[in-house]
Amino acid sequence: MTDHESRQIEFGLDTFGDVTQTPDGGAVSQAQVIRNVVEEGVLADQVGLSFFGVGEHHREDFAVSAPDVVLAAIAARTTNIHLGSAVTVLSSDDPVRVYQRFATLDAVSSGRAEVILGRGSFTESFPLFGYDLSEYETLFEEKLELFAALRSEKPVTWSGSTRASLTDQAVFPTTERGSLRTWVGVGGSPESVVRTARYGLPMMLAIIGGSPVRFAPYVDLYHRALAQFEQPFDAVGMHSPGYVAATDEDARNEFFSHYQGMHARIGASRGWPPLTRLQFDAEASVEGALYVGSPETVAQKMARNIEALGVSRFDLKYGAGTLSHERMMTNIELYGTQVVPRVKELLAESAAVRVAG
Repeated sequence: MTDHESRQIEFGLDTFGDVTQTPDGGAVSQAQVIRNVVEEGVLADQVGLSFFGVGEHHREDFAVSAPDVVLAAIAARTTNIHLGSAVTVLSSDDPVRVYQRFATLDAVSSGRAEVILGRGSFTESFPLFGYDLSEYETLFEEKLELFAALRSEKPVTWSGSTRASLTDQAVFPTTERGSLRTWVGVGGSPESVVRTARYGLPMMLAIIGGSPVRFAPYVDLYHRALAQFEQPFDAVGMHSPGYVAATDEDARNEFFSHYQGMHARIGASRGWPPLTRLQFDAEASVEGALYVGSPETVAQKMARNIEALGVSRFDLKYGAGTLSHERMMTNIELYGTQVVPRVKELLAESAAVRVAG
């Protein structure tokens, strides 16, 4: 049995705080969306999930620009679930302030805080906070280097071109466990994989299109890079969109128009062609990246890809565009009470077959 096979699999949920509609198509304010996200996080804890992640955006169709504040509200009403960003756009933020905010979240949640750092596939935060997109790579490289140093919670000396230098600088508050659990979100470039391994940080793969199995070489590269950098084995996770309903047909019909609308809004500025129902159904099929279907269909697909990639955490991005809060709550309940237990059964059955063989 390999190291990753012996690890307990964690199951989580992610949301970007998409601005939703009511079930009958009415408008929902951004303030109400944020309150709804809190309720969704509370339900995720009640159904026994491991992690709840909230993304950061700075545009009209997403309500959450300060995930740590929303997560603190969820922390006050939950007991067990770990809480983190999905992702924090480190390139347009200050690493010291990010560490302080999430160390504070770790305190109020009694040690349940995590952070997932990313370069940002959305770039609205760069001009908003005065950063030049021509420095996209440099900003993330330097700030990740500083953040990795801050995780030691010892005085830091650092210099670079993107912020003021630090000399033997202590940063507070510190965490009770001595460091903040920190992931790096990776979209699939070898350079990002190797950089994550260089700092010895766990890697979260954002798999939002195509066959998830195509990411297997990146997982292998990560493990080889960890060994080369003499870093200990660390976790690999995957994040993908999905939606669970009573039947496959219900799930696809309820999810499609909202997912298509979100695709069109984002694609308008990126030159994407319109998403067809045929393309959507292909992504929701066995080979695609969307986990849309009945509890059994979604569980089978999750178990298959968790094994294929050897990940130790799976996070479902459970909302899409204007999909209503009510339907997302049903999605969360089905995911936690039916899908996750079934995935655990399937993984246990597969492990038993391997041992017997």
